[in-house]
Amino acid sequence: MTLRNALVGALAVASLAACGTTTTPSAGSGKIEVIASTNVWGSVVKAVGGDEVDVKALLDDPSADPHSYESKPADAALVKDAKLVVFNGGGYDDFFAKLITSDATKKIEAFPLRDNHAEPQTGAPDADGHDHSVNEHVWYDLHTVQAVAEAAANELGAIAPDKKTTFEKNTADFTAKLEELEKKIAGIGQGKKVAATEPIAHYLLDESGAEDVTPEAFSKAIEEESDVPAAALAEMNQLVEGKQIAVLLENTQTENQVTKSVVEKAKTAGVPVVAVTETLPEGVTGYLDWMSKQVDELSRALKA
Repeated sequence: MTLRNALVGALAVASLAACGTTTTPSAGSGKIEVIASTNVWGSVVKAVGGDEVDVKALLDDPSADPHSYESKPADAALVKDAKLVVFNGGGYDDFFAKLITSDATKKIEAFPLRDNHAEPQTGAPDADGHDHSVNEHVWYDLHTVQAVAEAAANELGAIAPDKKTTFEKNTADFTAKLEELEKKIAGIGQGKKVAATEPIAHYLLDESGAEDVTPEAFSKAIEEESDVPAAALAEMNQLVEGKQIAVLLENTQTENQVTKSVVEKAKTAGVPVVAVTETLPEGVTGYLDWMSKQVDELSRALKA
């Protein structure tokens, strides 16, 4: 299935525009003010809106752990005055959803736009809001990213009808490059086994065809920031030290002593380690630049 066929018409967005002004640089500039929970989704909207939007992300520190972010009063003011807000959903950035206090705020929530190839949601969120029956890191699902871009074009076009054609063209260009990425990653991991310090690149691995053999108890403990069961840690160490996996994916934003030890063991054993992140790191120009670099690194490692 191509990205252009993904989720046509399934845009879960609000229908009324927010009002008000802010003290951000966009005030009085004529640009559409957009607030995103993370710079990942902010960069997607920026790719669609181009020079017509002023995008601010509440989370853009590449060294920070997004799960531990606590919103500030200034964040609430930004969200209240934004013309459009975009966030991940799925329990990932609940702090942001709580900042949306008006039904009149135009909003895009990425998680409900997941492509229909994603596994069904059957479980209930835990105390931290995470549902472990699904994977909430949908910015690694290129189909969902496509759907968010389409939603952004629709919403921005409703706010600025005279720029609608520009938004649609930008979305078409963005989609074409997403499809190039999909072709590059599709099937390259077929027959290979991989493991991850945390399952944030789940959808990208699915696209590659690689089998994620990370012990479930290990992944759950890392996500919940709890102690990893001894049996799960022993199994994980055996996978890397015994070179039973082709690649280890490391989430560099949620490191702890356990994950650092696993990474060190993998490097000692000669298992390629591919870094993945939850927000855009410094030195990248946007979503496509960031994801292209990660796809290229994963491709090289799987082909090694």
